[in-house]
Amino acid sequence: MGLGRGRVAHITGPLDQISAVDRLDGYRDALTDVDPRLIAEGDFTPAGGERAMQQLLDRVPELDAVFAANDLSASGALRVLRERDRRVPDDVAVVGFDDMLPVAEQTDPPLTTIRQDIEEMGRLMADMLLRGRGGEGLTSGPDSVVLPTALVRRASA
Repeated sequence: MGLGRGRVAHITGPLDQISAVDRLDGYRDALTDVDPRLIAEGDFTPAGGERAMQQLLDRVPELDAVFAANDLSASGALRVLRERDRRVPDDVAVVGFDDMLPVAEQTDPPLTTIRQDIEEMGRLMADMLLRGRGGEGLTSGPDSVVLPTALVRRASA
């Protein structure tokens, strides 16, 4: 996004879920030097985002950006930042993932997020299951598919 942020934190989802691990891997791939203090595990809920944001601010109060593994976690992070008098996006930029409507549009400020095509994802999953790629009868074809995403800019970053 080119915002010039230097201390970018990440609120993960539960690390026993592949989507949370994939998003953590993406965070690590995007940064040249990852400070482990800037990673806090969440659980894809607003309360989990609140807990993780509190931990992050306690460990690294000078952080200036947060990437949350989903929009619900980001909404919890925004509440904690507001409680701690951190201005979003001036002091801390916040980016979520999923573009969950209406959550992303109704946060204060509205959430910048990463959109993925949920309908296409569902169609591909159904197709893979119908073709037997989801179980023992694995046919030729990919074991996984990565769909494109898009940045949806709103006021939080």
